Amino acid sequence: MAPSHALRCCKRALNWIPVLFINLVVGWSYYAYVVELCVYTIPNNAERISYLVIFHVFLGMFIWAYWKTIWSRPASPSKAFSLPRAEKELYEREERAEAQQEILKKVARNLPVYTRTAGGAIRYCDFCQVIKPDRCHHCSTCEMVNNCVGFSNYKYFVLFLTYASLYCVVICATVIQYFIKFWTKQLPDTHAKFHILFLFFVAALFFISIVSLLGYHLWLVGKNRTTIEAFRAPVFTNGPDKNGYSLGFRRNVAEVFGDQAKYCFFPVFSSQGDGHSFVTRLVQIDPEQAHSVLQQNGKGSCNNFCTRAFFLDGGQTVSVTMENEQ
Repeated sequence: MAPSHALRCCKRALNWIPVLFINLVVGWSYYAYVVELCVYTIPNNAERISYLVIFHVFLGMFIWAYWKTIWSRPASPSKAFSLPRAEKELYEREERAEAQQEILKKVARNLPVYTRTAGGAIRYCDFCQVIKPDRCHHCSTCEMVNNCVGFSNYKYFVLFLTYASLYCVVICATVIQYFIKFWTKQLPDTHAKFHILFLFFVAALFFISIVSLLGYHLWLVGKNRTTIEAFRAPVFTNGPDKNGYSLGFRRNVAEVFGDQAKYCFFPVFSSQGDGHSFVTRLVQIDPEQAHSVLQQNGKGSCNNFCTRAFFLDGGQTVSVTMENEQ
């Protein structure tokens, strides 16, 4: 037990290294931009003030979205997906996979679960000992808050990528003229030269890497797919369908950002739904029926499930899933 506990602690510490790195880079970029560029390099007060205002607006939005992404805690799977005691004992005693599947099918018959494994079997997590809700997958890093993206923080994550890209654009656009002047020797060599040259290169490199990831996730939002579903179509009871959760571009976007424009660009929760039920064009079921199933036993806790893009609507066609944190 001790080695396992020590290993988990080390793993948690290692997973915070990217967070520490990002904060160090942002902290240095703040010093380089505000002090070395605006205070020591820019001679014009009007230009200096306008640069500082624009810079701080985008920095504030970037940091706000970033920390909302990290600290938002997802919901927990419902107890309704756990095996009843009798069925659980039968499942654990049974050694044949076929017999275990029959037990799972019997329990899943009363649950709003409509996706299957590639082989058509009920999806079950032996580690968490629950039937996997739709669009749910066991995550090896689910204990790491800073690594998890789920229904409750996916909007924040997309906004984080958006404002990180804009933050880099602002830096590059305002620094480039002084970068050129230092590079071509039009300005004397000072302690600000290294910071400004390096600031431009770092911002440009980060922009290239971040904007590609942002573009990919915007595509996922438009298609209403998780990252896993982008590579492997979800398998429903009547076959695989990569567009099984797509509701059309506008509704797909509204699932993540909400239907009120005033909230779309701020890292406040406005995603539609509660992360438990998902519209699909393949399954026809009364949403109240799906909701009642989850409410029968209340919500339990299982910190080992996560989803990777997760949309719910209050419409007529629903499949149910839960998402959890990393």
